[in-house]
Amino acid sequence: MKCPYCSHPESKVIDSRDSETGETIRRRRQCESCLKRFTTYERVEYVPLYIVKKEGQREEFDRSKILKGLVIASKKCSIAPSQLEALIDDLENELRTSGRLEIPSREIGEMVMERLKPLSDVAYVRFASVYRSFQDVDQLRKTIEELAHQRAPKRRSRKVVSEVSGNIAFSEGEEPAETQ
Repeated sequence: MKCPYCSHPESKVIDSRDSETGETIRRRRQCESCLKRFTTYERVEYVPLYIVKKEGQREEFDRSKILKGLVIASKKCSIAPSQLEALIDDLENELRTSGRLEIPSREIGEMVMERLKPLSDVAYVRFASVYRSFQDVDQLRKTIEELAHQRAPKRRSRKVVSEVSGNIAFSEGEEPAETQ
């Protein structure tokens, strides 16, 4: 490894440690010429994944774009940043182990929503509204009603939906009831 101080081509490894995630190895090195120490990181080079957009454009997978969308969707929700990182780690791992080099963006969106749903109903609906490009309130209402129907047997005590003008109202500790 070339020394960053004197550019001498030879150095020796003094210490090696795995990173916390186990995805990189940190190596402390010492230049054999100037004896200065420096740190290098070794990681696996992945084959790039490409996302195929709706219009057919291809772009390289960028986990920071997904994280940005999740952060916006989960604003003021009780989802820890570490949960969002774990969600993206799980997603990226599944994509890389699938063996495919190109994945449609709609498929990735569905995978994100599947992982987001158990974390927060509100974040799920927010993400779905952008991902699915809701054109009107009826599409939003349908998604909320589907979510409420799926959650009803499991979490009746949580406030899931409250609509002023709609057909459904859930109150804490009550069964679903028709509103007037």
